[in-house]
Amino acid sequence: MPENRVMIVGLGNPGSQYETTRHNAGFLALDYFAGQEGLAISSSRFHGLYGTARLAGRSVLLLKPQNFMNRSGECVAGFVQYFNVAPADILVVHDDLDLAPGRLKIADGGGAGGHNGIRSLLVSLGTDEFARLKIGIGHPRDLEETRHMPVERYVLASMPAADRDLFQDNLPRIAEGLRCFLEKGVAAAMNMVNRKSS
Repeated sequence: MPENRVMIVGLGNPGSQYETTRHNAGFLALDYFAGQEGLAISSSRFHGLYGTARLAGRSVLLLKPQNFMNRSGECVAGFVQYFNVAPADILVVHDDLDLAPGRLKIADGGGAGGHNGIRSLLVSLGTDEFARLKIGIGHPRDLEETRHMPVERYVLASMPAADRDLFQDNLPRIAEGLRCFLEKGVAAAMNMVNRKSS
C-alpha cells in the first residue's frame, strides 16, 4: 500500500508588493521552514509553487498557492486530487486576526474564522478536516492607530517593525511545530505549540 503523503500549505498572495504583508505570514513561515530543511519551493503546477522531500521519515509536499488568497482552495484541491492527499494529512499555515501578534495556535479542523483563504479551502475541499497553524497578526480594532482601518486594508499592509520582530522570533517555533506535526501528528503538535503560546 502506498505511503500517505503529508502536505503543508502556506497561504499568501503572490507578487513582491505583498511579500511583507500580514496576510503573507503563511508564505513567509513556509519559506523559513523550507530553508531550514534545505528544500526549494520552486516547482510549478496547478497555480501553485511546491517542493517535495522526505522529512521526518514522511513523504512531504510543501505548497504555496499562487492564485491569490481568495482562490487558494482551487490550487490546494488540485494537489490533493493529483497527489492523493487525505485532508487529515494537511496542515495549513496562515495569519489570524483573532490572535495577538506573537501568538501561535494549532487547531484541528473548524470554520474559516473570517479568513478568506481558509474559506476557499473549505469550499474547494468540501471538508474542514485539515489542521491549521495560526499566526497571530492582531485585529485592527485592537490598536488606536488602526481602529478605523478596514480589515481588508489591514491584512494587506506590511507588518510594523514590532510585529515583524515578534514574527521573526516565532519562526523557529513554527518550524518546530511543523516538524512535530510530521513526526508525531496534530495532537502532539497542538500540545507543544499551544502550551508554549499560552
